[in-house]
Amino acid sequence: MKLSNPAADIFVPDSSFSPDEALGRVTHLCVTAHQDDIEIMAQSGISDCIGVPGNAFGGVVVTNGAGSPRTGRYASYTDEQMLAVRRSEQREAARLGQYSIQLQLGYTSAEVKRPGHPGVAGDLRAVFSGCRPQVVFLHNPADKHDTHVAVLLRCLEAIRLLPAADRPGRVFGCEVWRNLDWLPDADKVALDSGRHPELSRKLLAAFDSQIAGGKRYDLATVGRRASNATFHASHATDNLAGITWAMDLTPVIRDGSPSVQDLTASLVARLAEDVLRRLNAFA
Repeated sequence: MKLSNPAADIFVPDSSFSPDEALGRVTHLCVTAHQDDIEIMAQSGISDCIGVPGNAFGGVVVTNGAGSPRTGRYASYTDEQMLAVRRSEQREAARLGQYSIQLQLGYTSAEVKRPGHPGVAGDLRAVFSGCRPQVVFLHNPADKHDTHVAVLLRCLEAIRLLPAADRPGRVFGCEVWRNLDWLPDADKVALDSGRHPELSRKLLAAFDSQIAGGKRYDLATVGRRASNATFHASHATDNLAGITWAMDLTPVIRDGSPSVQDLTASLVARLAEDVLRRLNAFA
């Protein structure tokens, strides 16, 4: 495997596989902006691969995490020190989750936000060309974090450059910095994130620099999953212990498909229609 950024980190928890072999066996792939996004977004994919013959999970983090906020015992850490800590934490999560491979591409947010950056484009193309995943988990286009949206767009660009036969079977845009509960029910994809709850807690707790640094992502993520499951249907009992909502982005990777902008705008319009229909029905 050749990555263009010399700061990139390649980690294969099972040393019996080479990086190329570890990437090639991936069936469930998650590509995110930051360390810990994978564990927030893709618990369902991790669970689909734990102890399941033929399934293998792969994680990719595009940015280096050096600019993350920090307080407490991490308050005095330099960007270089924080980069090293976050890289180590992501490796530990990959080990705990039995990922086939964990790649950290090491780019800055500014580089990712620049369309056509040769290193970002080339490395993502290498990732998506190196495996044939059944499912890909990405950020969602309605996310309110600029870097998340930029990473999503770079990933969609890389996927669309693949021959049609080599593109993923399904692509989901997952909630992180904007919940997707607003999606009309017919447009929601419920990712079963309530399995392996103890592993889930350990995966989230691996990112101590964020939790002790002032952001309780561990509590918030588990709480959101439980809330999604309970508030999904007002007239039915809960079927899942935890749900991560996702948007089906598979249509936008097909030739002749709508743009991600058009797809997202249509979903926002359907929300407006649903709200107004209910109001007008009882006005």
